[in-house]
Amino acid sequence: MNGFPILSVMLLVPALAAVACLFLSAPQARLLALGATLVNLALGVLLWLNFDVGGAQWQFVEHAQVFGRFGWSLGIDGFALLLIELSVFLMPICIGASWEAIEKRVPEYMSLFLFTEVLMIGTFAAQDLFLFYIFFEAGLIPMYLIIGIWGGANRIYASYKFFLYTLLGSVVMFIAMLYMSITAGTTSIPALMAYDFPPHIQTWLWLAFFASFAVKMPMWPVHTWLPDAHVQAPTAGSVILAGVLLKLGGYGFLRFSLPMFPEASAQLVWLVFGLSAVAVIYTSLVALVQSDMKKLIAYSSVAHMAIVTIGLFAFNAQGIEGAMMVMLGHGLVSGALFLCVGVIYDRLHTREISRYGGLAINMPRYAVLFLLFTMASIGLPGTSNFVGELLSLMGTYQVSTTITLLCTTGIILGAAYMLYLYRRVVFGEIKSDDVRAMPDLSKRELWLLAPIAAVVMWMGVYPESFLAPMRKDTQALLARIDRARPAGDSLPTRGKVAIPAAHAESAARGEAH
Repeated sequence: MNGFPILSVMLLVPALAAVACLFLSAPQARLLALGATLVNLALGVLLWLNFDVGGAQWQFVEHAQVFGRFGWSLGIDGFALLLIELSVFLMPICIGASWEAIEKRVPEYMSLFLFTEVLMIGTFAAQDLFLFYIFFEAGLIPMYLIIGIWGGANRIYASYKFFLYTLLGSVVMFIAMLYMSITAGTTSIPALMAYDFPPHIQTWLWLAFFASFAVKMPMWPVHTWLPDAHVQAPTAGSVILAGVLLKLGGYGFLRFSLPMFPEASAQLVWLVFGLSAVAVIYTSLVALVQSDMKKLIAYSSVAHMAIVTIGLFAFNAQGIEGAMMVMLGHGLVSGALFLCVGVIYDRLHTREISRYGGLAINMPRYAVLFLLFTMASIGLPGTSNFVGELLSLMGTYQVSTTITLLCTTGIILGAAYMLYLYRRVVFGEIKSDDVRAMPDLSKRELWLLAPIAAVVMWMGVYPESFLAPMRKDTQALLARIDRARPAGDSLPTRGKVAIPAAHAESAARGEAH
């Protein structure tokens, strides 16, 4: 890019548009928000095309000293690239989904969504510890307001619960960041990724970061804010919450917990495996009995993100790459499912599954796309989620057959609740006149769902285009974990895994080593 500060421009475009929206009328604010997000999508394509696969780990680096150790420091690797692309891809779709659904205080709504885009991209691109923290935590504010102002009947309760859960976990992380910057003498994230903290200190630092990332994912049992937030949020809010904001926790594990505290990660892998295995099965069973479509998809998100944490802490290439693919696939598929719910909610103004049935008769295009995303959520071969789940389970199998078996059970339950949802909503006889009168997808709705469907199929048919950018970063992460492993640690015989065998066994039993 010859020194062009593309990351700063990608932050500046939506930031300026967000401010301008506040001084415009509703139609003008909609057009400006859509235009700004499309410009950022074009910049994201430029970023993708110019990313040197197999080149330097950190690319598009920008640095300007602000004061003391703090600086405006941006740069991305393959992991950050993919999550930024996910963010800029979903944002225009969110603006389009809000085009008719949001009628009050439209300029403020569009402004908050644009600020959300700024904060998401900034979180993934930040290379300074405290710059990351600012972006990471500030992302709470616009989503808190979006839920609290434009949400459902219980929006105030849901927004406060969302804010307090995520904020409290991050206070402990901030204290750990202060200690790290003082001890290491730097706030540079790449430098801290190579710094060796003492093993006994790593444990406390790991737990401090875990308190924040586990809530963001969200992991069981700190997941209860998510169903409430999804049910009360407007459709576009649910799309961006499930599509990108939940991925901040997984990204945090990749960027901080694994490379900065590798020994603590190995010692505490049983905790991650135990909580994740419970989440996969428990939240899948809870999803199976839901009567609200949004709440069902929200619980399914907890189960899918548990596959992510299990893959990350398998400490091998298949697990880590699979976890990233699950994050990308889930971001697309869950966002599309929430859009599908929003489509019929806008027509009938209810999310109760029992009110629907027979939509294949009068909404055939909707039924086809809803079926595609349902199958993708299950992990049908040829769709995005299949590749990620397969790789994650392959990586986990090298560590523990028990955990792999439990996670596979969760996938079977996932097929049960998603197919049960689809059957009750789409098949059967039409039960009421208002359902019979529901029109099929409009051109606007079709243009919102079709691009997601195309990328879902692209990821399933040609996953190498998504695996290649992160492959070198995965190997660098594994090399870092291997260097930090104490001498004399034994490894399981199945595959190259950077955790002691005893820890793998305790993870399988769900007991502390």
